Amino acid sequence: MLAGCRRWPIAVVIFLALIWISSGRGQSEGESGLSKPRQPFTKVPSGVILVKGAWSASTDSSTPLPENGTVARGTYKNQYFGLSYALPNGSAEMYQGPPPSDSGRYVLAQIQQATTGAQLLITAQDMFFSAAPLHDALQWAAYEKDSLQSDYKVELPITATNIAGRPFSLFSYWSPVAQLHWYVLATEVRCHTLEFVFTSRDSKLLNSLVVQMNKMSLPPDTSTPASIGGSAFPVCIKDYAAGPQSIRRVDPILAEHRFNPVPVRIIIDTRGTIKHIHFLSAFPDQQKAITDALKQWRFKPYLDGGRVLEVETGVMFGAGESGQTERSTVN
Repeated sequence: MLAGCRRWPIAVVIFLALIWISSGRGQSEGESGLSKPRQPFTKVPSGVILVKGAWSASTDSSTPLPENGTVARGTYKNQYFGLSYALPNGSAEMYQGPPPSDSGRYVLAQIQQATTGAQLLITAQDMFFSAAPLHDALQWAAYEKDSLQSDYKVELPITATNIAGRPFSLFSYWSPVAQLHWYVLATEVRCHTLEFVFTSRDSKLLNSLVVQMNKMSLPPDTSTPASIGGSAFPVCIKDYAAGPQSIRRVDPILAEHRFNPVPVRIIIDTRGTIKHIHFLSAFPDQQKAITDALKQWRFKPYLDGGRVLEVETGVMFGAGESGQTERSTVN
């Protein structure tokens, strides 16, 4: 009985101490006897990437880039590809795409038509850096068709067609389970496969959307040798930087070994110097080291029919096996 009574004061003291601490009275007090105010919590901002990984970048802001297309006033415009496409009525951009991948894949626009629910995905694949050994839009379309899973059924095999004055490769497939149809159209611009993928439950609607594509504006076809240099764009040539026209080549010195591929598009001016560098995916320190090296590269001027033309090509900087120097290789 006496032991139980002795435990009561101890329990009361502990209880009062807990109340005192939880009320903030246990904080250290200043000379005035008032408790110090608590520090406010720092909130992490939403929708912001705090630590960026490998990202796209370029050496100047005036040269158009593939990823810089915009949707405004019902029209998708992309200055790099020379594309202007009036979207179907009631269409709006759903989401903005991610940065380009290290294999040269771009998500340019994701569009949805509010009245019908039809969707349009516009993408581009840099053929200099494709993970698969493909060379043109036709091969890319065939690769996609052959890669379909067994759940999908091909409705229309690959067919050559002409849209807005340019050659396109067209095929369609559908899902019997989801009751959805896909129409895929691909063409080649500046050594990229530019692709339009329409999705809907209504195949007749998709046919009409494909017909409406004839109203869009695209540059002339420059895929044939006879048309090289016939547009305002530089001539795009694969493996150009690795050929005999290279006069001087300096490898970048990277301070940190990251083991990631760094695909780079360059434009060589008529004097044989590199005027523009576009990193599809690279860390900031890689961008600086590679830029410093590329500025020292020199080439013979490219001649076509007596004319000196600018050249656009691609260089893949890969992870080296030793030291701090990563040697450049052309994909």
